[in-house]
This record gives sequence, C-alpha cells and structure tokens, in this order.
Amino acid sequence: MDIGIGLIGFGTVGTGVVRILQNNADLIEGRLGRRLVLRKIADLDIKRDRGVPIQRDMLTTDAYEVIDDPTVDIVVELIGGIEPAKSFILRALELGKPVVTANKALLAQHGAEIFGKAAEKGIPLGFEASVGGGIPVLKALREGLVANNIEAILGILNGTSNYILTRMTEEGLDFKRALSQAQRLGYAEADPSLDVDGVDAAHKLTILASFAFGTWIDFKRVYVEGIRDISPLDIEFSREFGYRIKLLAIAKRDGGKIELRVHPTMIPEGHLLSQVQGVYNAIYIVGDSVGPTLFYGQGAGSAPTGSAVVSDLVDIVRQGRLLQLPSFAKDRPLKDIEDLRCPYYLRFTAVDRPGVLSKISGILGENDISIASVIQKGRTKRGAVPIVMMTHEAVERNIRRAIEEIDALDVIKDSTKLIRVEALGV
Repeated sequence: MDIGIGLIGFGTVGTGVVRILQNNADLIEGRLGRRLVLRKIADLDIKRDRGVPIQRDMLTTDAYEVIDDPTVDIVVELIGGIEPAKSFILRALELGKPVVTANKALLAQHGAEIFGKAAEKGIPLGFEASVGGGIPVLKALREGLVANNIEAILGILNGTSNYILTRMTEEGLDFKRALSQAQRLGYAEADPSLDVDGVDAAHKLTILASFAFGTWIDFKRVYVEGIRDISPLDIEFSREFGYRIKLLAIAKRDGGKIELRVHPTMIPEGHLLSQVQGVYNAIYIVGDSVGPTLFYGQGAGSAPTGSAVVSDLVDIVRQGRLLQLPSFAKDRPLKDIEDLRCPYYLRFTAVDRPGVLSKISGILGENDISIASVIQKGRTKRGAVPIVMMTHEAVERNIRRAIEEIDALDVIKDSTKLIRVEALGV
C-alpha cells in the first residue's frame, strides 16, 4: 500500500524532498517495501517553477488542505519559524498523523509542547533535518551512541558563520567583506543575524543537548555570542599561538550541571574540527564508552536536508514509530557562564609606554589569572600597540572582573577582546 505524503513548504528544502522522492522512488520502495507518494503540497507561492514536475491540482495555498486530506498519511512541515508552523504541527498530531519537520527554531523554543503532544497521542515525530542538514547526528545519538553517557558535544553548526571565518582566515578579509562575499554567493541571508550572531547554532545545540543529556533545555538559557567582533588581527594572533577560530556550539556534562554555550572559540589547528572549512558542519561527540567521534558533512541545502527528511519518512513507515522520546524527567541545572573555567585569549590595545605590561599583569594576578604566553607587536595607526596574552585555565568571573579593571586604565585605548579556548587534544 502506498504511503501518502503531504508537504507544507515548497522552498529550498521542500524542493529537495520532492526531487528525492521523484528521482529515487524505486530505490526507496525497494528498501522500504512501500511507495512514498506525494499527495498534496502547500505554499504561499504556487506559481513559481521549482524545476521539478508537479501536477497543478496537487498545489494549494491552504496548509490545512494538506493536513486534513484523508489521503495524506504523513505531514512534512518545512516552512520554518514559530507560527503558523506550530499550529500546523499540533493540528496534524491531533488528527493522529505523524509529522516530519526541519524546524530547529520551533523545536528549540517549543519542543517540550510539541514532543508532549506527540507522546500524548502516541504519534511519531521526525526531526533529523533540524540539526546538521544531511548529517545523521540525532540518529547517532539515539541509536549508535545509546549505550553511552554523553560527556561533551562540540559542534560547528552554522555553515554561514563557518564560511565567513574560513574566508577571513584564508584570505585575510575583515568580517564585513567576508559577509558580503557570503551573501553574494547565497550562503548568507540579506539579514544574516540568526547566523552570525550565533542564534541558529544555539537552536541546534538546544536540540542536541536535550537528547544527549535527557532533559529539556530552555533555549533562552544558552549563552550566545556571535562572530561580528572577530577581526583579522585576532585570526593572525590565533595562528601564531597554533589555533584556529571557529564559532563553536558547546555542551558538556560538568558534575550535576550542564554547560551550554555558543561563541567564537580558539581550537588547536591540529584538531579535526579546525579543518572544517567553508559551509560544512561537523559535530564532535564524546561518549564515556565510545570515546571521541566526529560527524561531518553538509549542514544545509536542498538535497542534504531533503535527504534527512526522507530518512525520517522511511523510519516512520518502517518502524511505525520514530524516536520514542526519552522521558525528559531529569531537571538538571545549567552552569552559569561566569562559573566557566578554561584558557582565555586576551587582546589589549594599550599606549606604548613603559610599565603598561606590568600593570596589566598585576591586575590579572590579583584576580587569580595566570599568564601562559604573551605577544606584543608594533604600533597601530593611532599609536597604540596590541598586547596579546594566552592565560592558563581561569574562571570567567575573574576574567570579566580583571578586564573591567584593565579597561578603566588610562593607558588602555579600546575594549579588551576576549576569546575562549578549547584545548581538546589532537
């Protein structure tokens, strides 16, 4: 018997799903034993040619025509955003229809309600495509790594930011020029805020961490910094220290607490994560039994994300259920960013005058911050000099207090730049 598929959202990913279902129909049927058949597609624009053949009577501008259609067995939501996507998904679940979604923002912010409704109705909910595009990382967490306590997740989860940092590193571009290049090539939106400010990566980290640690994470509590303030100077100095700068999404188990943060991070240039270039994504997961694992691939795009959506469809039909969700009963406290302990990169912009370095070092010492190495170079155009330090492990609270004191000195000309460091091991 054929399985009827209803699609809400006929954009980039939706087109990829349609193309895969059409081009690989026989392959999928041979592996599944059932045929996945598109019954209905809803989109606000049903006139634009997507480059795939579709019967006109399959198209509608009313999503509820898709959801309520009795020939539609599984609903696929690919419009993104919170509303009306949330209402569409809840309606489908209420009707007893399984749902597949790629909506990371919705799941990160309202996942407890969505998953709660799915559990209440006993209805499958697929969302592999919400994290990592075509990388099957959620399936790995719930299946391949199910026997492990997950100790840490470190991910390059946003292709746009990774592309920008790659261009800045390889070509010496500043942020604005690298962003402009990304926009020209279609890797960045006209408004790139969700990507470059770290929000997109935080959405994905929320989902990953929730399943890794068995507790539903409040997205609003994830610490987030973006890459707008990263300069070619920081990239140059990071290279001298033997590091690369990446926008890293980090989740760690720290005793009874969970550490969750997204920010520019210096990682050793010999580590595999530092070699992830361009728009590619990678997720480094450490389990207590399996040790470190790395998942790499295209984190966005029509075909890769479409592949993940179709994978969910196949799992739902094959198993009759998908991702029987953990209870999420454990309420684990989150670690405050001020309690973070790690090495730090600090760049001060100071007047070139005797005694400045000793003043800075003295304040750091008074705040229990030990210096690992120092680089001092020539003057800038304004007559100031960059003084760059790498610290040993320090507590973020102490780092912030020290920076506040140092920036108040009359010999400091600009706000101090801070970048956190992950040693990782190579």
